[in-house]
Amino acid sequence: MSAEASASYFNFLKSLKSRGQSSPWSGGAARWSGSDGEEPLGDRRAGGGEKGPRGPPARLPLLSPSLPQPSPPQPGPAWPSSAANSGPAAAAAMSGPGGRAALALLLLLLLLLLGLPGLPQARPRYEPTWGSLDARPLPAWFDEAKFGVFIHWGVFSVPSFGSEWFWWYWQKEKREPYVKFMDANYPPGFSYEDFGPLFTAEFFDPNQWADILKASGAKYVVLTSKHHEGFTLWGSKYSWNWNAVDVGPKRDLVAELATSVRNRTDLHFGLYHSLFEWFNPLFLEDATNAFNTSKFPTSKSLPELYEIVTKYQPEIIWSDGDGNAPDTYWNSTSFLAWLYNDSPVRDTVVTNDRWGAGSICAHGGFYTCSDRYNPGRLLPHKWENCMTIDRGSWGYRRDARLRDYLPIEDLVKQLVETVSCGGNLLMNIGPTHDGRIAVVFEERLRQVGSWLEVNGEAIYGTKPWRAQNDTVTPGVWYTFTPKDGKVNAIFLNWPVSGILELGEPQAKPGETQVKLAGYRELLKWVALGEKGMVIALPQLTPQQMPCQWGWTLQLTDVD
Repeated sequence: MSAEASASYFNFLKSLKSRGQSSPWSGGAARWSGSDGEEPLGDRRAGGGEKGPRGPPARLPLLSPSLPQPSPPQPGPAWPSSAANSGPAAAAAMSGPGGRAALALLLLLLLLLLGLPGLPQARPRYEPTWGSLDARPLPAWFDEAKFGVFIHWGVFSVPSFGSEWFWWYWQKEKREPYVKFMDANYPPGFSYEDFGPLFTAEFFDPNQWADILKASGAKYVVLTSKHHEGFTLWGSKYSWNWNAVDVGPKRDLVAELATSVRNRTDLHFGLYHSLFEWFNPLFLEDATNAFNTSKFPTSKSLPELYEIVTKYQPEIIWSDGDGNAPDTYWNSTSFLAWLYNDSPVRDTVVTNDRWGAGSICAHGGFYTCSDRYNPGRLLPHKWENCMTIDRGSWGYRRDARLRDYLPIEDLVKQLVETVSCGGNLLMNIGPTHDGRIAVVFEERLRQVGSWLEVNGEAIYGTKPWRAQNDTVTPGVWYTFTPKDGKVNAIFLNWPVSGILELGEPQAKPGETQVKLAGYRELLKWVALGEKGMVIALPQLTPQQMPCQWGWTLQLTDVD
């Protein structure tokens, strides 16, 4: 059924109501899924499975519409009997209010039996199994977004030395640079917990952060709500005295950034959450028991996940840190079933693949496979390249050198390669302990944003083309824009000769057009048949260039 036909049918039912008739499904608490005023069939808690906590009150979608009940008797002709099912009497009966309701009921039942697409469809329910969960379609917004910003921020930002794994390298592995750093700069007996009050965030301005994120051209952001150290950036009731409301800033950093991002940008807000914690006694006890006990996920990790979803409604849940425990220990499938079925973000939320040992690159929403994953080829499943501007650390570190930061040319190359092969790029920055985005990170983000202002049509909302990179000229990557049928050839090096040869697109004389993004005039070209085409680039001074670090040719009517 077309949308117009559906609208016409429901307008007919409204006309019945205006004449005093009830619609066939009125009178009950059930509502069509997705309709105005949708309400639950009843209060029910979605459990997290045998090992997990019970979830928050669920809003149960309808599995199927409740069968309509006949309207109460009303003045007018009675329902026609078998003895009077033809002739004027029947016509009179069917023309009355009860008759019109019967016709509407019959029409509705017929449409339900036919299963026509124009009718409101029940939301699917997902079972707590990977087979069912993996069948959930990824919400379209994520593939269209292409580019996001990762933010690693926590107590590790206080020592800001070496890596965000500072606590582990210092206390567990006792790596010499970390031990020497502590011996030289902190008094004997100083513990990692003593860094907590020093995580002050006094310069944290969530509005400024949101403005920088918007200027970057990113379409989503992922903040570390809790890293492996266990410190939460919100006042979690499951992380007593080891959270940003009780210790350090005395602020709900998650809430503040979520509010600013939603008020000042169009970015989707997401949260990273570490399943395990390095030194939590409950996790260590479970690990000693070969994960045959589940004290830690039941009392700590899973309650936190339910808490951040219901409280902040993130559209990305970026899970990490399985501690070598399987997904059955973490009860991941039960949580994901609740997330997809009954959570407040069930229709828009996306998740990654880090839900327990063995799940990475195999189960979940989009695949990450490994840190800095960039296969350089098209994959059959949606994936994300999470990488960091600082080559050596995800968190801020004071010992970084200029050469440790990727230049803008490399960041544009990463973005172009990733999107050409069907992936998203999640680019990481690490703020300081006092809440600043260091100027080197801000500069890189704003540079990416300025590049996207010119070349964004070749990135956002695109699909992989039949070829990902060119077979003749290195450093040329392709994307396809479905809405106008353009092939985008993004070349990272401007040829000195001013002539660019492309081996993949096959031009059509008299039909193909070539345009340089950010430049008004059409470009001249010569077809080479099955061997591609040669394009004459305009002769421009550096000041006349539409952008730096990479350029896009928009090709129409090519094979």
